[in-house]
Amino acid sequence: FRSSHWPSTLLLSLETLPKSSAFFWFFPVAIDCVVGSWGPWSSCTSKCGVGSTERSRQVSVPPRNGGAPCPDLRQRRGCYGNAAVCSAAKEVAKILPDSFKRNFKDPWRRPHMMIKEEKASYCVYLRVKQAASACKLKQWSAQLVRERRICAECQSDAMSKSDRCEGDGLQNIRTFWTAASAPGCQGSWVRESSSSHCRCPPYSVLFI
Repeated sequence: FRSSHWPSTLLLSLETLPKSSAFFWFFPVAIDCVVGSWGPWSSCTSKCGVGSTERSRQVSVPPRNGGAPCPDLRQRRGCYGNAAVCSAAKEVAKILPDSFKRNFKDPWRRPHMMIKEEKASYCVYLRVKQAASACKLKQWSAQLVRERRICAECQSDAMSKSDRCEGDGLQNIRTFWTAASAPGCQGSWVRESSSSHCRCPPYSVLFI
C-alpha cells in the first residue's frame, strides 16, 4: 500500500521484483544541520594585555536521519586589551611593613620649615596571587603568601599629586609589587576593595 502519512520519507518501489510480490520500502530523508549567522565577538577577557574573545552561532535545524552534522558553533581568537586603566596596571607597588613609620616631628621645631599638608590615609585590600620564595626570609614579608588577603595603607607622604599611591592596584586586574626591605621578594596581587579615611590593622603593609 502507499501511505500519505510519511511526509518526510521517500517512497520507493522495487520495480525489478515480480508484480505478485510487490514490496514498498520507506527510506527516511536525510536532513542536514543548518546553523544561523555568527554573533558579534565578545569583549576581550583581559582589560590589559593578552586575552581572548569569542563568538557563537545557533542551530536552526538539527541534523536528522544521518544528515550532515553541525559545524563548529563557537570560535575563539586572541586579543590584546588596552583600556584606559592599563597605564596604572603597569605600576609596581613598593611596600614596607607597617612598623616603618614615615611621619616624624622636626626635633628642632624650625619655624621656617614648611609643613606639608596632611592628607587622610586610605586602605587597599588585595589578594596575593604570587610571591617569590625570598619573601620567606623576612618575618614581615613571610605573610605575603598566595591567596592571603593583605591590607596595604597609603599614607599622605606616599601619595602622588593625584592623591593616590603608585601601584595601589586595579579592581580584578593582576598587578605587581616588590618588598623594599626584602631583596628578591616580589610578586603579584589583585585588588578586591578599598576604604577611604582608613588605617590598616597591625602587621599590615605600607605603600612607599
